Amino acid sequence: MTSTLPAVTGPKVPAQRRPVPTTGPAGRTRPPSRLRSSRSDLLLCGVLLVAILVVQGWNIADYPTLSDDEGTYLAQAWAVQEGRGLAHYTYWYDHPPLGWIQLAVLTWIPAMISPESMTVGTMRGVMLLISGISAVLVYVLGRRLALPRWAAGLGMVIFGLSPLSVVLQREIFLDNLAVMWTLLAFTLAASPSRHLWHHFGAGIAAAVGVLTKETMLVVLPALFVTAWRHSHKDTRKFALTGAVTACALIGFSYPLFALLKGELFPGSGHVSLWDGVAYQMTRPGSGFVLDEGSGSWGVLQSWLYYDRILPLGGLAGALLLIATWRWSVTARALAGPALTVAILAALALRPDGYLPAMYIIQALPFLALVLAGGTASVAHAVLRRRRSATESRPLTWARYTLAGVLALAATAYVVPRWYDGARTAVTTEANAPYEAASTWMATEVADPAGTRVLVDDAMWLDLVHAGYRPGLGVIWFYKADLDPAVTDTMPNGWRDIDYVVASPTVRRDAKDLPNVRQAIEHSKPVAVFGTGEDRIEIRQVETAGGTR
Repeated sequence: MTSTLPAVTGPKVPAQRRPVPTTGPAGRTRPPSRLRSSRSDLLLCGVLLVAILVVQGWNIADYPTLSDDEGTYLAQAWAVQEGRGLAHYTYWYDHPPLGWIQLAVLTWIPAMISPESMTVGTMRGVMLLISGISAVLVYVLGRRLALPRWAAGLGMVIFGLSPLSVVLQREIFLDNLAVMWTLLAFTLAASPSRHLWHHFGAGIAAAVGVLTKETMLVVLPALFVTAWRHSHKDTRKFALTGAVTACALIGFSYPLFALLKGELFPGSGHVSLWDGVAYQMTRPGSGFVLDEGSGSWGVLQSWLYYDRILPLGGLAGALLLIATWRWSVTARALAGPALTVAILAALALRPDGYLPAMYIIQALPFLALVLAGGTASVAHAVLRRRRSATESRPLTWARYTLAGVLALAATAYVVPRWYDGARTAVTTEANAPYEAASTWMATEVADPAGTRVLVDDAMWLDLVHAGYRPGLGVIWFYKADLDPAVTDTMPNGWRDIDYVVASPTVRRDAKDLPNVRQAIEHSKPVAVFGTGEDRIEIRQVETAGGTR
């Protein structure tokens, strides 16, 4: 990326409105690419988008296994739709509510047409829209960062078709929404037109990303580096000031919201933003990611189980780009994505940090871009388009042969591994036990409206649609111990529960929840679906006077 504009003649054009030329891996200056006016770009991006949506959408409701987090976000979106507030239980500032407010908008029309479709498996379909937008933004951003067409397409393919992406982008996670907004912010910041409003828009999109998932706050330095590099020196101060101001003003709306509700600081009888932040900052760590046996090590292995190529190759590419920044044109062009990967990797390597399974979602598009950029650099180094006068034609053909061999070797290594991961995603029925347990609770319990049952949130909405009372009839199992609004209605503790749907999540976390643990200990299984650790037990609680 050049830092000055080419010389022009004639009347002076405002600096912020002149497209900036880009310098690709070959070191040649060329006009910036505009997707909407390039048929080749539109055709390539469109074909790749269809392929990504087909692979990610096939079998989307049945794989991977429904998670409690997905159910929580969707139940909170349902509460917004139904006018029940910001959450289906007491909103306690665990995350900013903008994420599931967006989910409420996305699922509003399907829920109106078919209310019973407001379940995790069915509503995963809306994530295809988010995945599609993000994939297109990866392509556009790659082109704006001077990647050749084939390399931008490669980045889009890596991002959309890696088994790790296929699995995680299907799930209803706030991280997927936040990544979409962050990619939009980077794309606006790298706009070749360099309009001031693009930088304001980048700041707004970044703030929305942070308010969707607050952890995106850590990538803002990389975004502002991108904005700095792609702004004109005459308007750089205005552009950066506008981006930072827009981001800060919208970001401060969240604490302002808490302040106006009287919930900014701790106090008696209410939740507070301060307590929510304190919890996030002081929650128990999952150990060092490279310490075998730690929780973080297990998370890392789960990522590498699906795909080693994107995480490890992208990390190596980012480190290489950072190391060669001074003399590599590609490294300077991809400074923003490389810095993003470095920041996220450094946070994951904290000695005793907390590493959730969905953390890598935030890095996926940037890992894909730096991996594609590194591939483009290697291809240029091998081919060297400009042949010296003394170079013979056989040597030129030798370079093309070497490039072809390297490409075939990479394809032979990647495709079989990705094929196996994709085949698992499109053929495995991992959620049959959940569906069977939900059907049993809907058909075998005589009085759903008068029954109290503990479930994880993956099944919460299923039972609401089956006639159980939301909140106090069907109870998200954490709330039976942690939410006074629920525990106050249970004067006899676990004895006021009729059933426990003991999914793997419920059984795992019951050890820290006395009411849930005792309800399980004083119950008997009346139906079991699935086998092994993934089984779901429907347990009927027994009291001193007999089965409830």
